[in-house]
Amino acid sequence: MAAMNDGNGEIAIPEKPVFEAELTPYRSLGIKGFKVFFLIAGLMSLVHIFVFVVIGAWPVVFFFGLDYLLLFGAFWLNYRAARAREEVSVSRTDVRVRKFTPTGHMTEHNFNPFWTRFNISRHSEIGIVSMQVADRRRVTDVGMFLNRDDRESFAKAFSGALATVKRR
Repeated sequence: MAAMNDGNGEIAIPEKPVFEAELTPYRSLGIKGFKVFFLIAGLMSLVHIFVFVVIGAWPVVFFFGLDYLLLFGAFWLNYRAARAREEVSVSRTDVRVRKFTPTGHMTEHNFNPFWTRFNISRHSEIGIVSMQVADRRRVTDVGMFLNRDDRESFAKAFSGALATVKRR
């Protein structure tokens, strides 16, 4: 951790976090599966293209190419969205939420841990549907892209860390 000047000529060393988490969207298909999937899809398209060209229905070939490009575009957008992430940390002096967009733009939210509330909205059948970190003036959503189990485990760990910091 880097030391920072507090403006009075004294150096303030940031406190070690009690809790740190990096939240990333879950993707069930890894890069190897992605390559295998598109290899199989490409081969199937080529077989169908060949069949339709042989029987003389050559205009259909363009639709198979278009389908393949649209499928690839959808997966590309999905994997691009997966580059979004959030870094959450809790220390005795600060609750920090950093949100990174898929393009790399970062937005940082800092809260005083003694004024911070962790709001969880639950649905009886689904479980946690939203999580928010808030103080008197600001609110930010956290982990909106997480699956149900990850939301539960994050909520338990984060609220425990926040309670620990408030007790000290």
